[in-house]
Amino acid sequence: MLDPHPSKESGGFHILLLCRVWIATSALPPRNDVERRVLMAKERAKKESKSFLDKKETVKEIQANLEKAKSAVFMDYRGLTVAEASELRAKARASGVKYKVYKNNLVRIALNNMGVKELDEQLVGTLSVAFSTSDEVAAVRLVSEQNFKDKMAFKFGLLGTSVLSGTDVEKLRDLPSKETLIAQLMGLLQGSARSLASVIQAVPRQVVTVVDARRKQLA
Repeated sequence: MLDPHPSKESGGFHILLLCRVWIATSALPPRNDVERRVLMAKERAKKESKSFLDKKETVKEIQANLEKAKSAVFMDYRGLTVAEASELRAKARASGVKYKVYKNNLVRIALNNMGVKELDEQLVGTLSVAFSTSDEVAAVRLVSEQNFKDKMAFKFGLLGTSVLSGTDVEKLRDLPSKETLIAQLMGLLQGSARSLASVIQAVPRQVVTVVDARRKQLA
């Protein structure tokens, strides 16, 4: 007969411990194969549901970024190192440019929601996108200034909902920034104002000259 309170040093203690574990586990309700499959299906459905919701939120984010941006530039970043990509992200944040990498299929859905479908076949490979909200040339100029040469190539872009080819994006890079255009316009306006002021000032002098000449004729 087993001692109901054996010491830990005795062999009976270990036998009693094993008996208790066996009884405890045997008391659990058995799970047949059907129950296991049902549980696995529920877990899989839960994960798929979360994945679907995550993708839906990402599509909303892409579409919101595209709609807010004055321009968006898509690039093949295949040649970039991790360090170079991190540096580009940091400089983009400092310049008010958003630099993102999304799954091509999600970008396609967002563009289609905006009515842009002509880029579907070009959304392949390792693409990243830079959104410019300050002016139309900020994103493309930022990327160009990094001098990545053959490591990153412009594929296409968007100016509002107008599609730009890679060549068009290169041309966009050469346009002056908004600040430069404003400065040039102000220079033109100031020059025109000075010319107008000169004309206005000259009119009274000319009138006086004409009147004085006429007075001398009549004298």
